[in-house]
Amino acid sequence: MEFSLQSSRPWEEVIEQTEVAKEKVVDPLLWALQVSSSLSTSGVSLPSTELAHVLVNYICWDNNIPILWKFLDKALMMKIVPPLLVIALLSQRVLPKRHSHPAAYRLYLEFLKRHAFALKCQISGPDYEKVVKSIDATLHLSEIFGLQTTEPAILVVEFIFSMVWQLLDASLDDEGLLELTEEKVSRWGIKPQEMEIDGHDVYDEKNIAYRERLQNFNTTMAIEIIGQFLQNKVTSRILYLARRNMSSHWVNFIRSLRLLGANSAALKNSKALTSEALLELTSDSRIVLSKKCKTSSVQKLHAVMAFGSLASSAGLCHGASCSDLWLPLDLLLEDAMDGYLVNTTSAIEIITGLIKTLQAINGTSWHDTFLGLWISSLRLVQRERDPIEGPIPRLDTRLCMVLSIIILVVADLIEEDEGAPSDEKEYGSTTTSHWKEMQFPRKLRDDLVSSLQVLGDYQGLLAPPKSVVSAANQAAAKAMLFVSGINVGSAYFECVNIKDMPISCSGNLRHMIVEACIARNLLDTSAYFWPGYVNGRINQLPYSVPPQAPGWSSFMKGAPLTSVMINALVSSPAPRYITELEKIFEIAVNGSEDEKISAATILCGASLIRGWNIQEYTVQFITRLMSPPVPTDFSGSDCRLIDYAPMLNVLICGIASVDCVQIFSLHGLVPQLACSLMPICEVFGSCVPNVSWKLPSGEEISPHAVFSNAFALLLKLWRFNHPPIEHRVGDVPTVGSQLTPEYLLLVRNSHLLSSENTHKDRNKRRLSEVASSSSPEPVFLDSFPKLKVWYRQHQRCIAATLSGLVHGTTVHQTVDGLLNMMFRKIHKGSQSITSVTSGSSSSSGAGNEDNSLKPNLPAWDILEAVPYVVDAALTACAHGRLSPRELATGLKDLADFLPACLATIASYFSAEVSRCVWKPVVMNGMDWPSPAANLSNVEEHIKKILAATGVDIPRLSAGGSSLATLPLPLAAFLSLTITYKIDKASERFLNLAGPALESLAADCPWPCMPIVASLWTQKAKRWFDFLVFSASRTVFLHNSDATVQLLKSCFTATLGLNIAPISSNGGVGALLGHGFGSHFCGGLSPVAPGILYLRIYRSMRDIVFITEEVVSLLMHSVKEIACSDMLKQKLEKLKTSKNGMKYGQVSLAAAMNRVKLAASLAASLVWLSGGLGLVQSLIKETLPSWFISVHRSDREGSGLVAMLGGYALAYFAVLCGAFAWGVDSSSSASKRRPKILGTHMKFLASALDGKISLGCNGATWHAYVSGFVSLMVGCTPNWVLEVDVDVLRRLSKGLRQWDEEELALALLGIGGVGTMGAAAELIIEHCDS
Repeated sequence: MEFSLQSSRPWEEVIEQTEVAKEKVVDPLLWALQVSSSLSTSGVSLPSTELAHVLVNYICWDNNIPILWKFLDKALMMKIVPPLLVIALLSQRVLPKRHSHPAAYRLYLEFLKRHAFALKCQISGPDYEKVVKSIDATLHLSEIFGLQTTEPAILVVEFIFSMVWQLLDASLDDEGLLELTEEKVSRWGIKPQEMEIDGHDVYDEKNIAYRERLQNFNTTMAIEIIGQFLQNKVTSRILYLARRNMSSHWVNFIRSLRLLGANSAALKNSKALTSEALLELTSDSRIVLSKKCKTSSVQKLHAVMAFGSLASSAGLCHGASCSDLWLPLDLLLEDAMDGYLVNTTSAIEIITGLIKTLQAINGTSWHDTFLGLWISSLRLVQRERDPIEGPIPRLDTRLCMVLSIIILVVADLIEEDEGAPSDEKEYGSTTTSHWKEMQFPRKLRDDLVSSLQVLGDYQGLLAPPKSVVSAANQAAAKAMLFVSGINVGSAYFECVNIKDMPISCSGNLRHMIVEACIARNLLDTSAYFWPGYVNGRINQLPYSVPPQAPGWSSFMKGAPLTSVMINALVSSPAPRYITELEKIFEIAVNGSEDEKISAATILCGASLIRGWNIQEYTVQFITRLMSPPVPTDFSGSDCRLIDYAPMLNVLICGIASVDCVQIFSLHGLVPQLACSLMPICEVFGSCVPNVSWKLPSGEEISPHAVFSNAFALLLKLWRFNHPPIEHRVGDVPTVGSQLTPEYLLLVRNSHLLSSENTHKDRNKRRLSEVASSSSPEPVFLDSFPKLKVWYRQHQRCIAATLSGLVHGTTVHQTVDGLLNMMFRKIHKGSQSITSVTSGSSSSSGAGNEDNSLKPNLPAWDILEAVPYVVDAALTACAHGRLSPRELATGLKDLADFLPACLATIASYFSAEVSRCVWKPVVMNGMDWPSPAANLSNVEEHIKKILAATGVDIPRLSAGGSSLATLPLPLAAFLSLTITYKIDKASERFLNLAGPALESLAADCPWPCMPIVASLWTQKAKRWFDFLVFSASRTVFLHNSDATVQLLKSCFTATLGLNIAPISSNGGVGALLGHGFGSHFCGGLSPVAPGILYLRIYRSMRDIVFITEEVVSLLMHSVKEIACSDMLKQKLEKLKTSKNGMKYGQVSLAAAMNRVKLAASLAASLVWLSGGLGLVQSLIKETLPSWFISVHRSDREGSGLVAMLGGYALAYFAVLCGAFAWGVDSSSSASKRRPKILGTHMKFLASALDGKISLGCNGATWHAYVSGFVSLMVGCTPNWVLEVDVDVLRRLSKGLRQWDEEELALALLGIGGVGTMGAAAELIIEHCDS
């Protein structure tokens, strides 16, 4: 670089002094003193950047003699020139001529060794900023690295990185390896200019042998210096900053470095560094920020807090085990089994996000993560091996979770791992990865294999439920035949009984999991050869396959769809190939009318319920069929859906069961299913029922039937019977209030909009394909005017008293007609019931035939009139003009005429109950049914359930001999529901009415729900356990203290803090137990507190108080853990033990593990209870308020309690955020993270600055801040990038005031380019010895 001097006189004097000193061979020290004195007299400040340029320009290359290099060396030692700038200038001059001037290169390397590592004294100089700007101008660092900043410390990082990279490229070039790099050339201009002839060398460089030896020595020395840069505690950390913030450059650098380490011949001559050692230094685990420099007094506690310790020391936990690491996952899986939950988000997406979060925060390997995933999912199955009877999800839903959803989660994780670009996989990018993830190569598929091999040791979890023993045995037999070298197709297993095999083929759930993995190409058949996987081998098949046995194989070979074939295909799932389902789908679209019905029946059979290997395709094909294509011969003006009526009805009825709805929900297809049902409802609800279709069974269906079935299924997909305005948390509505038709369509449309950006997300790609296959355009509620009118009327009915019926209108005439139809036998020739509300007489003659009394109207017109009809009937009953029995009979007639009316009846009764305007009626057994026969029994069982979970409510029953009463709307709806038979035909409507009845009863005073349960148990005795359990849940809606007691029971059970049998040793088993039901002789078994809480929280009106109670219980649990007798005894032993410190660490680690388990439970409860909104309220409002407030317990507790409490809150807060937002930025919820997290971090910084006064214990606050920051740095580094740079600097400053330099440095180190300079200064200041 050419350097122009502003004033040439001082520099001319320096040149003259140097010429004289050179001629006289003056002592370098004397020369340096003369130059320094001369420049000081001229007013030049030292060290001088101009002098550096002058001296380097003078030496290179006209005066390349030893005495001048000594002058330069002395100038560096006397600090009259800045060393870093001299090194930068020399690198530009010397490196390109290192072959022609090997001695100069050797001197340059010596300067580098001597001065490049002594950074602390150089950045504290007066002209520090001027020096680094001059270095930038010399090396063009800002231009090369692309960082648009002039912050001096960032330029120092770039300088160190560039020095190492220059040496690397020079060494590669010297060894002939540079052309093997991807770039082929160096960006630093280090290529030797061999054609230049330097006549000024007076060294013995004419001796070619000497020159070559010197060159080889220089190459070795350069590589050793590279090693020193990577080993030195200051420069290695600075290089870590380069790695994090200049990742694209780092990728190229590290590749070249590994190329050198693997192929260098010069390394063989080094005594200081070996090839293996250099390669080790390039590993991701070595280039890190966290090398011990200055530690604080609580550093040992940070080590205990480190989240890898939970896995490594889990055996030290009292009442906990390694499996408790996955407690949040167990809770999530069990929560997904709630029959009242219909989720718009795929369980695959939710579980994948949770698995990533737990893996990051637990610090576990993927082997352990997969193993934890299998164990949690198997516990889910074993928890309900023999579920109680009732309208709730059964074993099929749990098996769907294990054998389909979890497998797809694993598939998505592996695809994401293997699909990432190699550079991103190894090094990540500035914004999406961090050093912890890069310590080990990612081999998720290998970890999957090893986890499944280890899973075989958990025999207690692998025993298959009775309903799938045959499938498990078949999977084991398939493996045994393969190992025996016998190749059979699926047809063999369709025809042969496994019991007839010569060797026992006893299979278990692991065999089924492996088959599901093989079906999705996650494993291959080498799994069959795992040790102990099969019981033995056979030489030949015991039976041959019949040539034309009905089944999937013969069907694929062209066998017709006879009744026998259809039954065979319905009863057995399709094999693990999608081709069978594609053929069925083609028949459903293009076949004859009967073939379409048969195909739909087959799809909704075993392939849906038990076809775990292909279940995701089955639900997709069914969803696509709900929006069938326009027939090729279609030319009519009516909607195309009319032609598909029989097939659509079969599909709708086939997927209407509780388990099927849950399966669609787990696969994330609820939004698309709703979008497909809406046009069906719109079309068939607009049809006059003057047409019908005959099914192959002989049954006839009308448009009313198709509409009612579709409408009932649609309403299950959103909480139609709940008020539209529910409690909101902060600026995020609760999940329940989002489940509206509009929201379902918005979610469905989002699948379309994201289709262009989902190539990396397998699950989103699936959902996008299904959505676009039905309609490539967004769909809105305005597209369905009839549905929209009904929905608005439904909302008005809930929000306000019914009004608006105008005499003489079509609606009024429909109301009269329906009332006459319902009560024709009661009031023949008498005044119409409508006179109660309308004052008019019936417009229909009293003597007409039954059929003529049924309005021949579209379903939508009837539904519009139903609220007025029910209102008139209920009013007539209240005034004594209609008996309760007549009311129930009339309502049943209305529901039988149009089953869809049941939804409107339910919404009307729910609204009227909430208005409290109807007098209660006595359930005396005469006018209304009486619950007296078993009400006391029901109440006694409710008390037992509550007592078993630690809930004590002094007064549950109404007491005394008072008669049971119910509000009139509830009594009417209850009487209607108990008229239904409990059979398959009524199931889909009872599934709609049941939750509505329970919700309605829960809104009424106690003991309305026990009365409802008592009457229903008289009708459905086998549902007793289910009904009693449902009734017990409503206790918590009427008594918030009961909820607090239940939450406390969850903590005591999980932590094993009491001696009750249900708690045993604590952990997941005590929290979730074995479900609920009459598993033991003598009645209902104890219900685990976790199960009970998961089944009640969705119905709670106020969920915000949960956060404060959970925080209080968490701190109380910490105190109990810290003060437990066991810990006290260990601390006493610590005083006398020879290995006292080690014993104390074990004791503290054991306590910390239990504290983390408590915090994990607390975070799970908050997240599941209120979702994103409640978590954000916690972090933004609850926690800051807690720290500001004064707590009496702080004065009572010890320092250990205070410290553990702070760490518990830190773990709790980070876990809550990670559950809600994720550890990365892949979820939509993560977009809300920067705002909320930024607010919380500002609170921490302001408190550290002294701008906010705190009321909590100082040790608690210290532990919370250090723990929270430690977790962010170690587990959620992407969060740090979203925090304002100024806030990070303030936090770092506060941590340093606490003597937490290591943590302060780690925080700045991952804060991005904005904090890189501050991090570099902190590294140099505190780690430079």
